[in-house]
Amino acid sequence: MTTIVWFEGKILPPNTNVISPLAHGFTVGDGVFETIAMRRLEPFALQRHMTRLQDSLARIGLLDLDPGIVVGGIRAVVDAGQGKLTRLRVTVAGGPGPLGTERVPAHPYIVVAGSDSPLRKTCEAVRVPWRRNEYSPLVGIKATSWGDQVLIRVHANDRGADEALLANTQGHLCEGTGTNVFIEMNGEIVTPPLASGCLPGIARSLALEWGAAAGLPIRAADAGELMYEVLDEVFQGEASAAVTSVTRGVQPVATLDGAQCRPGPLLAKLREVFEAGAAREQDPPPSR
Repeated sequence: MTTIVWFEGKILPPNTNVISPLAHGFTVGDGVFETIAMRRLEPFALQRHMTRLQDSLARIGLLDLDPGIVVGGIRAVVDAGQGKLTRLRVTVAGGPGPLGTERVPAHPYIVVAGSDSPLRKTCEAVRVPWRRNEYSPLVGIKATSWGDQVLIRVHANDRGADEALLANTQGHLCEGTGTNVFIEMNGEIVTPPLASGCLPGIARSLALEWGAAAGLPIRAADAGELMYEVLDEVFQGEASAAVTSVTRGVQPVATLDGAQCRPGPLLAKLREVFEAGAAREQDPPPSR
């Protein structure tokens, strides 16, 4: 697997040691990140990713960041990848600080990495007993504090799955560990609202916008409308599900807890609409 790493203005060997052992991004996970898909050899939806990155940095209170520095790092990694990369990861994390949770002003570390790792073709999902905390101060932020996501994905992988679908603390359907979820039922497509605690995914927003523009019956659910038990209907073949992310696109849930899932015709159409939109707009501007 090819990996390209850019750090502080330079392309470095992937295993180069450059982060301080006292970096807040390392000791307490104080940082944010973006995963960006490559389409037609270029970063997809870069404006939207940069907008979310800036919003996340503002919310966690890290120093203001010149987006031109990040875009320059992305360009350097893409050029060094010579057309082989499938995804990019941008990480902005706290610099040297105390060993505890107190933060002191420090120049944040900026790391851009690119990889040619294969993209997933299907979604094999499981339900899990853990819940997303919609009251967390990190709700809606793509934070580097992902220990819970790692453990949940290990749980899913141990059961032959590549994604886990979560409820929030009120028992409402929320999201996957790295995806948003859409449900096809009663002749329409619905996705949990941001109030559920789910991440404002780039692919989620594009699926909603492009799907609606194409005339599909698609919407964000009302607060509390989608209970976690809707997955029982998916499991029993009475409803269908798909997950979205920039690396997966709109991807039907093929199995849930090991059971084959019924493909949804509306979700299949949404997938076509999404791929057509992505082919038409390499860098769709942020929604207003």
